[in-house]
Amino acid sequence: MAEAHSAVAFSFSITHEGWDVNFDREVLHLVWQSGIRSWKKRFFRFVNNLRSGVYPASLESLWFTIALVTAIHFAGYKVPYDLVEKAAPYLSGSSILAHLAGSFIVGLFLWLIVIYIMRYILKLLLMYKGWMYESREKRSNASRVTKLWSTLVKLFFGWHKPMLYSFQGSLPRLPLPLVENTMKRYLRSVRPLLDDKNYSRMETLANEFQRGIGVKLQRYLILKSWWATNYVSDWWEEYVYLRGRSPIMVNSNFYGIDAILMYPTHVQVARAASVIYSCLQYRRLIERQELEPILIQGLVPLCSWQYERLFNTTRVPGLETDKIVHYQDSKHIVVYHKGKYFKVLIYHKSRILQACEIEIQMQQILDDKSEPSEGEEKLAALTAGERTAWAIAREEFFSKGVNKASLDLIEKAAFIVALDDVPYVYDPEDPDKLDQYGRILLHGKGYDRWFDKSFTLCIGSNGRTGFNAEHSWADAAVMSHMWEYVISQEITNREADAPIMGSLWEYVIANDVEMGYKEDGYNKGVPEFTPPPPVRLQWDLNPKCIAAIEESNQVAQNLLNDVELRIYVHDAYGKGFMKVNSMSPDAYIQMALQLAYFRDSGKFNLTYEASMTRLFREGRTETVRPCTIESTNWVKAMESKNTTVETKYDLLMAAAKQHQKGYQDAMCGKGIDRHLFCLYVVSKYLEVDSPFLKEVLSEPWKLSTSQTPHGQTSLINLKKHPNCISAGGGFGPVADDGYGVSYIIAGENLIFFHISCKRNSPETNAARFAKQIEKALADMKNLFLERKKLQTQKNGST
Repeated sequence: MAEAHSAVAFSFSITHEGWDVNFDREVLHLVWQSGIRSWKKRFFRFVNNLRSGVYPASLESLWFTIALVTAIHFAGYKVPYDLVEKAAPYLSGSSILAHLAGSFIVGLFLWLIVIYIMRYILKLLLMYKGWMYESREKRSNASRVTKLWSTLVKLFFGWHKPMLYSFQGSLPRLPLPLVENTMKRYLRSVRPLLDDKNYSRMETLANEFQRGIGVKLQRYLILKSWWATNYVSDWWEEYVYLRGRSPIMVNSNFYGIDAILMYPTHVQVARAASVIYSCLQYRRLIERQELEPILIQGLVPLCSWQYERLFNTTRVPGLETDKIVHYQDSKHIVVYHKGKYFKVLIYHKSRILQACEIEIQMQQILDDKSEPSEGEEKLAALTAGERTAWAIAREEFFSKGVNKASLDLIEKAAFIVALDDVPYVYDPEDPDKLDQYGRILLHGKGYDRWFDKSFTLCIGSNGRTGFNAEHSWADAAVMSHMWEYVISQEITNREADAPIMGSLWEYVIANDVEMGYKEDGYNKGVPEFTPPPPVRLQWDLNPKCIAAIEESNQVAQNLLNDVELRIYVHDAYGKGFMKVNSMSPDAYIQMALQLAYFRDSGKFNLTYEASMTRLFREGRTETVRPCTIESTNWVKAMESKNTTVETKYDLLMAAAKQHQKGYQDAMCGKGIDRHLFCLYVVSKYLEVDSPFLKEVLSEPWKLSTSQTPHGQTSLINLKKHPNCISAGGGFGPVADDGYGVSYIIAGENLIFFHISCKRNSPETNAARFAKQIEKALADMKNLFLERKKLQTQKNGST
């Protein structure tokens, strides 16, 4: 237990000669430095919160306002209503001090009034969503209202550069739709899925709900929408994620994959150190609110609330419901390698360790030849199994002693790193290797990822990387933003990208940090000191605890063995061809998925596509329903030999237009499913049964889809570096007899599809569905080419 002895800062004992006091000055100095760093962070966090809270004004404007009020008052002019003169008699002190204090108070009062007026004007401007329904490609054709709105918004943005949370106070609340409107949208969405008899029955149920219990349930939601910041998000987080008792591995957690078209280094410790360093820099940008808030079209801000829990966060299991625990700071990470856990300090003298220094720590972990303690290797299987079983085991075996101390270190870590002992392989000639790469990230061995942490960095033995992320704390777009940032750092160098690196580059220059890899694959730079060595976490796992671990591991093994994953790389064409043919790339791919699914299953089914509602404060996601009347008409036409090319084209364009409108409605708070979900939650609280809501909420999503966003950071020019883009990521199927499909439009001629399903379902096959997607995309391209050919012939004949 040498580590425990070295951690003692001072000790004392009583002898016959009196007090005997011993202390370690070095340790006390470390404690002192740690305290100083914590107070500095608190101070800067306070100042940054002030700056964000007064946006679009600035703190400097406060001093200007006070100085102006003071100058006007002492010049003999009356500030509005002579407020300073009226306030002075109530202030103690000499006449001059009283007037100065009065000037300060009046200046502060006037400044606050102006700030709140500006913020509410900005909030009113951001409530306008007409721009969403107008063409983004032809801004010159925008309506006069949108042009005027755009000009006014730009005026507010022109004051000074916004911080990460600057717009939080100005974002509008998510609007609550009318029950009548939601019923209309819902009935329209299910019309192509029901025959006349079943549709008539559903229509009757919807009308009865609308006129009956729906009125009462809506009143409670109206009250919540007035009182709460967002009427959906807290219930969505609790009931969809935290109250789920089934394993979160595969069922909830998702993964992200490396930029597989580039290969910066084959050295595992070097790549691990570099990625860890980039993550810590990203955390620093969030803590200082220096990360640029995302603006759609450079004008409309997205809610940044979810970034708060990206680091230092864990999901803690409970008997009935889990909870998300976030720590304000963490000075260490935890690394897992060959069944052993290590605490790794990431700070030295108030600075983050450089990549070349972290590399030394990673190598020390690889060089450690000790064996895992009994039960330690598969310990993380507890986080992969049933949640209630993990909660019971946590309370019984990890609530005291060395087990509690080690578990605390894991849960309080900034994040987890897994140094795997297998390579992550991408071989264009062997698609199975990329599938295996995805499976390693999705679930690993079932016990080598701490699935409760906000994310686990996974580093292959050959230097490729990826991550596994827990879903309850935030949506995939937030992790994608960080991952895009991390990957962009791999090609950063002083000559090429220094002008656009912003605050990170200022830090790099100020601290003389060398970034990048040497010719031998290791990180550039020379360590300034020997970094603190990793410390093994200690465990005391009794037979009952080991039995609980084995039980959870068996659940995890059954689950992961049932998952089939296919990562399909479509390089025949990409968004370039889609845009040339005046189609939204997302609508294009969704139509291809509808055609592929119909060919695969012989029928239509409810389709889930995730869209964001971050145009509103604390917004998360809404559901788009791509299976529409228009899309089914087009699919049927594609399968008919008697339908003309022109008719197929017209039906496709109509389907794409309807899909685009559905997506826009969802982003603007006019979705269907979150409103119905909240009505259902209210009905459960009131213990009221609704046949309509019960049937709607039990409908299975046989095809669950999501697009992985990119281009969220301005740090890298993807046209200049097209290979510097992640291959996206994926998730498990939502339904046991359905598909989970995630895709990323990675370039003008490249799309990655991540397709998952359950092996035990005779209705699904991921490899078969990938072939159907390939065929659907080829048929759609041929449709456009045939129409273009016919148009050319028609124009030539005339």
